[in-house]
Amino acid sequence: MARKSKTQIRTEYLLARAVLGGLGMFPRGVAVGIGVGIARIGYRVLGSLRRTGMKNLEIAFPDLSVSEREMLLKGTFANLGRVLGEVSQFSRTTPAKIEGIVDFDLDDESQELYHRVKQEKRGVLITTGHLGNWELLVFAFAALHEPIAYLARPLDNPLIEELTVRIRTRFGNTPINKSNSVMTAIKMLRDGEILGVLADINAHPKEGVFVPFFGVDACTSAGPAMLAIRTNSVIVPFFCVYDGEKKRYKIVRGAILEPSQTGDREHDILETTRSFTMEIEKIIRQYPDQWLWIHKRWKTRPKGEPEIY
Repeated sequence: MARKSKTQIRTEYLLARAVLGGLGMFPRGVAVGIGVGIARIGYRVLGSLRRTGMKNLEIAFPDLSVSEREMLLKGTFANLGRVLGEVSQFSRTTPAKIEGIVDFDLDDESQELYHRVKQEKRGVLITTGHLGNWELLVFAFAALHEPIAYLARPLDNPLIEELTVRIRTRFGNTPINKSNSVMTAIKMLRDGEILGVLADINAHPKEGVFVPFFGVDACTSAGPAMLAIRTNSVIVPFFCVYDGEKKRYKIVRGAILEPSQTGDREHDILETTRSFTMEIEKIIRQYPDQWLWIHKRWKTRPKGEPEIY
């Protein structure tokens, strides 16, 4: 990827700051409404993303009609607009306001796990994805429970990266550079801390393993599995999804998982990755209009297979 010029970096930053700042001036409901409106325009004008989304939905839901897939894809764009509107409020919101929009009560099993791993000083790896409002998940967790660390690859615009880190860390969250801070992540997990990672995107062949996702092999980062195995951390698929009827967000999770520990490194990484990916798919199937279908999830193919996109 070509290196961006200072002018391009500055222009992109000013645009991002103007959008977030502009939306942030409105009451939350208005900001979210405008964000959804912008996203709906995006659905109409961003043909390339629309084609990617329809291809993905054809793979995932072959039995649905074209119109049914279009409805899900429109939901994806609306969800992105909702994320944008909510994030614009982060700089001035309070824990009390967050409690008003997010049902963050943990179920009995999650509460028992939370207290047990604290006593054992055992790490927790939250494997989440681009479903619902992933930004609000981490932000609300820090505001209502405790700050956590999160793995993220730095954006290619350093000014926007600084802006997003400032927003995400307002209540004490710790960003960890996904590219070169693996040992930091390992230490935090071994110290019994919580680490979140977006585990649902396409990975480079050198960084991932192929596991089934909606019935088709998808190259998935081996990093989360490696971290869980090396630190013997509990894996919790965790998401913050929007409840349209209640006009609130709620926390949902998949099955609590233990990393595979047979001693066969390749087998353990593959099996652990397969397990949490399966749980992510289960939750996506429950809320299919809130996942990021415009991402080329199946871009990396096993050797010898034709390209999908």
